[in-house]
Amino acid sequence: MAASDQPGVSVGLAPLLAVCCGYFMVILDVTIVNVAAPAIGRDLAASLTDLQWVVDGYTVAFAGFLLLGGALGDRWGHRRVFCLGVASFTVASLGCVVAGDVITLTAFRLVEGGGAALLVPGSLALLQQVYLTPTARARAFGLWGAIAGVAATAGPLVGGVLTTTVGWRWVFVINLPVGLLCLVLTMATVGPSPRDRGRIIDPLGQAAVVVTVAALITALNEVGRQGIRGPAVIGGVLVAAVAAGVLVLRERFGPNPPLPRTMVGSRPLTGGTAIGFLFNFGFYGMIFAASVYFQQHLNLSAALAGLALLPAMAVTMVASALSGRLSDRFEHRRLMFIGLLTACVGLAIWAVAGDAPSYAVLVVAMLACGFGTSFTLTGATSTVMDAAPTGYAGTASATLNTARQTGSAAGVAISGSLIAAAGLTTGVSTFMAVGAAGYLLGAVLTLLCVPHTRGNGPSL
Repeated sequence: MAASDQPGVSVGLAPLLAVCCGYFMVILDVTIVNVAAPAIGRDLAASLTDLQWVVDGYTVAFAGFLLLGGALGDRWGHRRVFCLGVASFTVASLGCVVAGDVITLTAFRLVEGGGAALLVPGSLALLQQVYLTPTARARAFGLWGAIAGVAATAGPLVGGVLTTTVGWRWVFVINLPVGLLCLVLTMATVGPSPRDRGRIIDPLGQAAVVVTVAALITALNEVGRQGIRGPAVIGGVLVAAVAAGVLVLRERFGPNPPLPRTMVGSRPLTGGTAIGFLFNFGFYGMIFAASVYFQQHLNLSAALAGLALLPAMAVTMVASALSGRLSDRFEHRRLMFIGLLTACVGLAIWAVAGDAPSYAVLVVAMLACGFGTSFTLTGATSTVMDAAPTGYAGTASATLNTARQTGSAAGVAISGSLIAAAGLTTGVSTFMAVGAAGYLLGAVLTLLCVPHTRGNGPSL
């Protein structure tokens, strides 16, 4: 794109929309499957832990391979790796459509997660490539989050309607046309990306990332079924600790660590990444717990549960776009702090609402949580990407999204385990309190780690 080579020249929205089609598909697949999970369980005779793996198997692969996806993009070119991820995701979705048992379905969900891991770092890196000024990038990241909000909003409603009418397999069918459209638009509107052929990828370090994430989430998932002393729980924690130790050694002594040492030493980058973990933990854990609450405690159908979740999802697209616009006038730090405190208040309201709160109270809680999370996303993304060393946009994007997806998986796992261990209403309330504490911690990290900066320059 010739226009993208000159700061201050408007390149329009076409590249943004092309790239965001892929991210739309990734987020849609998270929320649409949450609502379909009970129907999948009935049809495939799956337990609650099995259903957690249908949701989290995707997220574990997604989080585990994100750093590799970002490194491959930096080496081979982000457009190429982005398109490879879209193609892999689309083919895996077809496998989910025809899966005959929960093991096969989970296997294809893992492949979907791998495709998403190639796709998502490339999406942010391509936006970094096309939109050059801080303001243009902040608005692009805001619209990127807003389009994700559209997907998150559509997911529960569309998933509920499809599951109730034509069956849960159609929640995967919908990915097929979106994936094909994304490939066509990206090739037509986004120019080739630069490559760093000298970039060396450390296979041992990358494997340590994958094993750490997978083992940790396995342990969290199995707490509800086996208890805190279960063999899978203890084994998962031990394997995660060993793999994390290997990762630390590769970071300290390896010639080509998975995370460049300049990134590890950056307070904005590490702080923004930790905040990404915390707000995804609270939001997606809340969505999973609320979906189970509406369907199993209030006995709502999948379609009605999707409608019940709509306030939390619909507000996300407004909040992301608004924070992108406000970044012209206010520091990311201030916007993030406000967003995290708002989300904290939302989950705290649900936590203290009792065993039989009115739906109106839950709407207020979901609105505050959804708004605050998405309002924070733009600032956190800009903070991390602006702190990325030259040539490492893909790795920085992957680092943030690894933390976010690990947070999502941990939120789903812990909310499910608390429900299984403490009962439905107590487990849901307990998770909401834990999530609120996580948002509060994120607000503290914002004050400690995010610099006093905001976007400036010409608009998108």
